[in-house]
Amino acid sequence: MNYLLKNLPVRTQKPRTTGFTMVMDKGLSIREVENFVDANAEYVDIVKLGWATSYLTNRLAEKIEIYRDAGIPVYFGGTLFEAFVIRDQFEDYRKVIDKYGIRFAEVSDGSISLPHDKKCEFIRILAKDVTVLSEVGSKDAAKIIPPYKWIEQMQSELDAGSWKVIGEAREGGTVGLFRDSGEVRQGLVEEILTKIPEDRIIWEAPQKEQQVWFVKLLGANVNLGNIAPNEVIPLETIRLGLRGDTFDHFLGDHSF
Repeated sequence: MNYLLKNLPVRTQKPRTTGFTMVMDKGLSIREVENFVDANAEYVDIVKLGWATSYLTNRLAEKIEIYRDAGIPVYFGGTLFEAFVIRDQFEDYRKVIDKYGIRFAEVSDGSISLPHDKKCEFIRILAKDVTVLSEVGSKDAAKIIPPYKWIEQMQSELDAGSWKVIGEAREGGTVGLFRDSGEVRQGLVEEILTKIPEDRIIWEAPQKEQQVWFVKLLGANVNLGNIAPNEVIPLETIRLGLRGDTFDHFLGDHSF
């Protein structure tokens, strides 16, 4: 940090399992990645190459290596997993993640109809070789999953070998955990937290108001995902109470 400020919340340090920031790369160029890691590496825990963008990304291996050299692991978005599975190419998917030295994998079913026991079987298989993140929730805004089902699926996926479960929101933050307006489904989140430990969940929260809501609910070290590359430092200021949205949240009674 560039200077001293007292009474800031204590942030976990990398490598960390809480206070996790997952960034979505939707097609950054090599030069953009170099600039991104130069400015943000210490605040980023993992990068997701969004949905199936890696299929089209130029110089993919080089991009992954730049992230890796900066101490930031990379994984392919869950939609790529689904694209392989729906084409009966699961073993080809395993070969792809091995080819690029990817040590994390996302298992999701947001775009396909996949029996949950089969999803858990994929988790068990992949967890033998890589760290699995599994995503719960649908990308279809019309498909409302009741809270008890979120909890059942999250727990089953953790039991199957997922390191963390991801609460679905897409890159826009308008499905899954959120209404189409971007408003948090507060009752859903609070009910999930009665059963699933918060440190095992990454909440996709691409919008600033969503990030603020989760920081106020769960503190500076809440796990957040689908953060845009240019929003990493702004998010960190929200976590530390250095932006107007959370400025008073960590100060307590501090009158003049």
